Amino acid sequence: MSDNKKQEKDFTSEVDALLPETASLAKAADPKSTTTLVKTITEYCYNARDFDSLNSNISILSKKHGQLKSVIQAMVEQAMGWLEDIRQKEGDKQWLQLVETLREVTEGKIFLETPRARVTLLLSRYHEDLYSKSTSVEEKRKSLETSSELLSDLQVETYSSMERREKTEFILEQMRLLIAVARQKDDTAKAEGKDSLAGGDAEWVKARVGGRKVNESFLKEAENEDLKLKFYDLMIQHALHQSSYLDVAKYYHKVWETPSIKDDVNDKGKAALEHIVYYIVLSPHDNEQSDMLNRIYVNPALEKLQLHYNLVKCFVTRELMRWPGIIELYGEFLRATPVFSIEKRWEDLHTRVIEHNVRVVAAYYTRITLSRLTSLLDLDRKQTEETIARLVVGKTIWARIDRPAEIVTFRSQRSAEDVMNDWSSDMQKLLGLVEKTWMGMNAAQAAQSRIKAS
Repeated sequence: MSDNKKQEKDFTSEVDALLPETASLAKAADPKSTTTLVKTITEYCYNARDFDSLNSNISILSKKHGQLKSVIQAMVEQAMGWLEDIRQKEGDKQWLQLVETLREVTEGKIFLETPRARVTLLLSRYHEDLYSKSTSVEEKRKSLETSSELLSDLQVETYSSMERREKTEFILEQMRLLIAVARQKDDTAKAEGKDSLAGGDAEWVKARVGGRKVNESFLKEAENEDLKLKFYDLMIQHALHQSSYLDVAKYYHKVWETPSIKDDVNDKGKAALEHIVYYIVLSPHDNEQSDMLNRIYVNPALEKLQLHYNLVKCFVTRELMRWPGIIELYGEFLRATPVFSIEKRWEDLHTRVIEHNVRVVAAYYTRITLSRLTSLLDLDRKQTEETIARLVVGKTIWARIDRPAEIVTFRSQRSAEDVMNDWSSDMQKLLGLVEKTWMGMNAAQAAQSRIKAS
């Protein structure tokens, strides 16, 4: 494009005449004059559309002995201002040359870490555009990986000269590209029948590490709401990959607490609350899950979603849930949602219902026959034993299975010391009640004596 354009004026002689002056001004430590001179030299080259000279002079001027930091910084910022114009008028080739020159000049210089990060972001987006335009699978893979690697090399969380918002935007962009690369590697490994080590596990780990670099209290500020939603969307993707349903529920709860989302009760707010319910009931039972489930259950907003309210109520109430009944009441609706359209999550919901039923039985029964327990759980004997074993290992319940007698015991055998401790405690309570009653009777008698005496 630029080869066919006629050069309006040759500034080579002017540039050559000005170059020696930069050395003397640098030695004199005159930042204002040196900055003006350096910017004039690069502007001559830019106006002449002589980009080879522009790149060469930027490199030479930045490497001059004793060159002032403020001068180099002003020159780099001036050149960055031309990038968009050069790309539009001269094409990607000249633009890439200037970008690489700026990256070379800014490399290893702490005072230029922010300009370097911004130029690298532009280059990363260029490679991502190549990914979207490419038709070759191999080219798409290389372009996306290059785009991610360029940004991942930047440790922006340590940059003191960068604003917190811009820093957060960089980290979120790093996470987004890492997740995209991880998905691409996972798909490739799955198609080739390789194990998970050949997939994107490393990128998933890096994305999680990137999430820890984000200050969540900073995201709570009203002006950073867009960053907050983007951050939790990325964290939800990571948690879903790990099948960490409780984390997904917590992230959706953070999204739902956002004022703009919570006020939109018919669209985004409703969708966020629905997803909280889906993933909290999918989460394995523990103290944290139970606490969150009960807090959601008593929230007035949930009562507006009658079906979801009833579903949560089933898990909160200590009553048996028969799986055929759950399918009849909620199956058609839940299976139509994106969450439960995936077979694995539907099976996980069945598992959570079974575990709930086992906890209910353990709460009401000391001992129960294995045949009766299998009928209550709507399972066969093998599935019942596996479920009990899993809950015992997870320390959700205490249980022992006597296979010859086919009896399941849900209460541990108490030692003599435990029995005596309970007896001692009960006796103390009894004596306390006797003493309280005796004192009350004495007070009543004293009051009656005073009445008679008067």
